[in-house]
This record gives sequence, C-alpha cells and structure tokens, in this order.
Amino acid sequence: MMKFLFKIVLLISKLPLKVLYLFSDMLFILIYHIAGYRKKIVFNNIKNSFPEKSDQEVKKISKEFFRNLSDYIVETIKSFTISSENLRVRVQHINQNIFSEANADGKNIILLCGHVFNWEWITALATVVPQKHSFPVYRKMQNLFWEEKLKKIRNSFGNESIEANDVVKHIFRNKNDGNSIYMFVADQTPNHFHVDVGLEFLHQRTPAFIGYDKLATRMNLEFVYCDMKKIKRGFYQVNYYKILPDGEKFVEYEVVRKFHNMLEQTIKNNPANYLWSHRKWKYNHLIKKYIS
Repeated sequence: MMKFLFKIVLLISKLPLKVLYLFSDMLFILIYHIAGYRKKIVFNNIKNSFPEKSDQEVKKISKEFFRNLSDYIVETIKSFTISSENLRVRVQHINQNIFSEANADGKNIILLCGHVFNWEWITALATVVPQKHSFPVYRKMQNLFWEEKLKKIRNSFGNESIEANDVVKHIFRNKNDGNSIYMFVADQTPNHFHVDVGLEFLHQRTPAFIGYDKLATRMNLEFVYCDMKKIKRGFYQVNYYKILPDGEKFVEYEVVRKFHNMLEQTIKNNPANYLWSHRKWKYNHLIKKYIS
C-alpha cells in the first residue's frame, strides 16, 4: 500500500509547481476550513508569542500560516524530483562569502536554521558552496518506509544526511578543515525526557535543543545563522550571518541564546512563515535550568 502511495507521490511531484499550487489551494481549504487541523494550537501559540496583537490580528496570521503550510507540503512533494537548477532560481543564497572564508580559514560550519518555510529547500546550498561535504541533521521517523523516502530528499544535491543522535560524535571524530557544513534545524523541541535547559523565547519559557552547544565551547568552528524569507509563492531568500561570541570564544549556552534571539527577529519580521502547529511549549514546565 505504501509503495503504491509513494508512486502516486512521485507522479504528483513531476507536475509543474504552478499546478501543485492549485493542490495547495485545495489543501488549505481542507485543513483550515473543513478539518480545522490544530487551529486552536496554532492560535494559542501565536497569541502567547505576540500578546500585544488583537485576536483579529492573530487570526489573520493563523490563516496565512495555514496557506504557507499548504505550500510547504506541496513543495516538499516537489523536492523528490526538483532539479538543482530550478532550486537555484527559487532559493537565493545571500552572503555566500561566509562559506568561502570559512573554507579558507580551515573551519567547518555549523549552520543553524529554524522551522521557517521552506527550510527543506536550504539543502540545495550544497551545490553553490566550496565545501566538499554537506550534512543535513535529521531526526528519524517512526515509519521506516517514509523515513527512507524522506532521507532521499535530504541526500539530494550531494548531501550526506546524519541522524541527530550521531552528529556530535561525527563532528568530533572528523577533521575540522573547512570542508564540511552541518545543517541543524536548531529549534527542535527536546524529547520530554531531556528537557534540561530553557530560555525566554517569544515571551515564553521555552525548552531548548542544545546538542550543538558543546561544539561551540570545545571546537573552533564557524557558527552561521540562516535568515529565511519568503519573497513570494515558491521563491525564497536566505541571508547567512555569522554568530560570534562576545569574548574570545563562546561560553556555555551563549550560541543557543544568540541563535534564538536571531530566530525570534526572523519570526517577528514574518510571523506567518513559522511552523506554529507544533507543540513547542508543551513541556516548558519540565525545564531544569534557565538561560537568562
């Protein structure tokens, strides 16, 4: 059944994006107006993150978010067959000199992204930078069939995806020579068994994924933030910014705090382009240590 379904997905993926966006319009009607998929969760997440906004403003952002979510779904389907040439047109990468400088300095890059649409398409960066290796970091899915198929997307364009539990060991064990990029979607919510550290994010106490923090304090790596912007439907721009320590090197949790500050500004610039449907604040009561 799943193999048959995947064949259908592949056939759909080969359709032009202008056709797929018609599917997106229908999907929006289904998930927003008919099914009401997580509408209450989305509304409350936005309301709590922007307490200064009226209910009418929050509802408008919520509705626009579901349009973006629908676009994201069909764009992810398109990822199975989209070419690197097409993505170079659709995703503009700004400040690419950062990657050349890190390569020349012999420093591997830790790329920190948020769940800002469309983070999946950032992986095409591997086709335009001088680094030989690009490692998207992911979490395994429970469904092994779809895990394998989505891994195919992550490994497009010469990428070599790494499961989140293995990435830190991989970085420590391999040479820091400026030839590798590690792509973290760094606002992941920690497993509720490991909600150790939290911080103020969007006016809320928020559990923080901190796996990359030990790298900042122990290795001379280049930390780079991805500022993702949706220019128009199907077209994005990514600005890359170095995350620098206040002192000679990063202290504990400094890079975590700075990443979240930069991501918060990205979200404020375009609230509807963030993934509000996840339960990011479900376990904030389990935080053991708070970063001020």
